[in-house]
Amino acid sequence: MTKKHLGQNYLFDPLILEKIVAVSGISGKDTVVEIGPGPGRLTRLLTKTAKQVIAIELDRVLYDTLEAECAGIKNLQLIHGDALVYPFEKLDQFSVVANIPYYITTPVIFKLMEAGKNLKAMTLTVQKEVAERIAAVPGNKDYGVLSISVQYRADTELKFIIPRGAFRPVPKVDSAVIHIRMLGSPRVVPADERLFSKVFRTAFSRRRKTLSNSLKLLVPDVKDILLRAGIDHMRRPETLSIEEFARLSDAIKDDMQS
Repeated sequence: MTKKHLGQNYLFDPLILEKIVAVSGISGKDTVVEIGPGPGRLTRLLTKTAKQVIAIELDRVLYDTLEAECAGIKNLQLIHGDALVYPFEKLDQFSVVANIPYYITTPVIFKLMEAGKNLKAMTLTVQKEVAERIAAVPGNKDYGVLSISVQYRADTELKFIIPRGAFRPVPKVDSAVIHIRMLGSPRVVPADERLFSKVFRTAFSRRRKTLSNSLKLLVPDVKDILLRAGIDHMRRPETLSIEEFARLSDAIKDDMQS
């Protein structure tokens, strides 16, 4: 029996599971982390492709069942625990392939990204709307804080959609598989990373406003700063690229120091 509070919706279609493994790009040289293996269908496929699979399961009953059923798989390490507190930064280089429970999608992504250069890539089955926000580009209605936060450190690609009917129990929304490949270094290097984050988060907190209106609470003379940064003050936040937000935050920092 699934536990609704743990977001347990399982994917059973073997063709879709095989497609997930294929688009992940993992090989026999890779260590792969799976979060929430559930009944272990994806887990077993991963062990046939990867060098090592580390599967983290929070549900004790599922963990015990999987441990008994997979006892003979030598390259599988099962861990009973919470992925949100697991020390990913202690792993050697690894990738993640997982069907993430909807309710922890964003926290898990940011937790994984904290692993730094040890994390190679993530191939995640998530809520379709979340995948679209992660992969969105400037000018797209889905482009926002999540898009910039992830794309600041990674390349993203929405691989394919999975209809809700492929899961049991059937969720209320469709899912999508997104591939997130970590960059060797951030896409941009702002002078002050915290300020950079504060600027785009403040801008998108009033995304329907122009930049001059959305940022005036942060910087009263923002029109002059936007002009110096070469950005039209009448533009809206969703039209700015990551590079433009970095340039704007650097201009704001310069103004604060002058």
